[in-house]
Amino acid sequence: MPKSTVAVILGGGAGTRLYPLTATRSKPAVPIAGKYRLVDIPISNCINSNINRIWVLTQFNSASLNKHIKNTYQFSQFSSGFVDILAAEQTPDNPGWFQGTADAVRQSLRHIQQHESEYVLILSGDQLYQMDFQEMIDKHAQSGAEISIATIPVADREASEFGIMKVDENGEISSFIEKPKKDILHEWVSETGDEMKAQGRNYLASMGIYIFNRKLLYDLLLEEYEKSTDFGKEIMPQSIEKYKVMSYQYDGYWTDIGNIYSFFEANLALTDDIPPFNLYDKKNIVYTRARMLPPAKISGTTLEKTIIAEASIINASRIENSVIGIRSRIGHGTTIVSCYMMGADYFETLQEIEDSKISGKPNIGVGERCYIKNCIIDKNCRIGNDVKIIGGSHLEAADHALYTVKDGIVVLKKNAVIPSGFQLM
Repeated sequence: MPKSTVAVILGGGAGTRLYPLTATRSKPAVPIAGKYRLVDIPISNCINSNINRIWVLTQFNSASLNKHIKNTYQFSQFSSGFVDILAAEQTPDNPGWFQGTADAVRQSLRHIQQHESEYVLILSGDQLYQMDFQEMIDKHAQSGAEISIATIPVADREASEFGIMKVDENGEISSFIEKPKKDILHEWVSETGDEMKAQGRNYLASMGIYIFNRKLLYDLLLEEYEKSTDFGKEIMPQSIEKYKVMSYQYDGYWTDIGNIYSFFEANLALTDDIPPFNLYDKKNIVYTRARMLPPAKISGTTLEKTIIAEASIINASRIENSVIGIRSRIGHGTTIVSCYMMGADYFETLQEIEDSKISGKPNIGVGERCYIKNCIIDKNCRIGNDVKIIGGSHLEAADHALYTVKDGIVVLKKNAVIPSGFQLM
């Protein structure tokens, strides 16, 4: 069965809602959980499901994503497996950029068609979840479906943010509505099971995960809906009326990393005693680049619900409810609360540290006697001594050269230099 399926991961658009994290990198390349990238999640789900022929479609800021995939996903020369980037390219037939999810797959078909398969699995590159795609494929085949859509039960307060499916007693999708208004939600209740109903999760939302029979996908994109550019808004609603489209209900943890707030919350949730996304499950390994880094070194620090990645050197006073990424350095007397510090791309040498000291430039990392709360610190930031940054609802949305404030969360931009004594409260 594994060779019957190829996977296509959609890299998304410009990622403006995740700005400034997407200012210099594509959305799938955004660092998550201190040592991974967003794209590692769908790729790892594929590998754990024995699907190892994977394309990642992208067009914005793809250099770091290319580098990450090249350095990470290398299968044996005796295997047919691969993870390849398909960036938007101008051709005589397609002179423009990808115009949407369906158009991105359409423009990439000439590469995908070179590999035989029975099914095409289409995934989003900006979601956090762990799913056995093989189970979904098996149910797709057993039901005689032509298209399957992964759905997740949601409650009233969330339903208006998603495309909602109406499903019959056999699991076949009979109708679809994009972001329904609250006053008509009662018309879109589906059978989600006793456990989900007890939680008030009575609506089935599309997860943006699709299985197509290969021939049908080609027919839809190249002939029947050759002008349609988006799966969720155009192709799926039209296909439900003509083809057998089945729901695959997923009841596990899933979150769409669509904006700064959801990204921040998803990362900090990893510090829970029993996190909703389990990084410690040997059956669902999250793969990433093997960097061969030394272990973290911690001295004199009180740690409370904190994840610390490799090669970090921590001398802080206290770190609480935070994720500290690779090669992070935090100085004496500093307190970090509810922050995601992404770390650094490289080590500073002792000579570079000395040169920075002479010139008065902060070292990479966080200096001494700082207090930082409700903050995302992007890669390679240099934060001086006695800096105080407190994010929260009291801060207005803003975009400055060194930082951005969204939903009360302060995002220090990649490579930002924050001088000693700086305050933002």
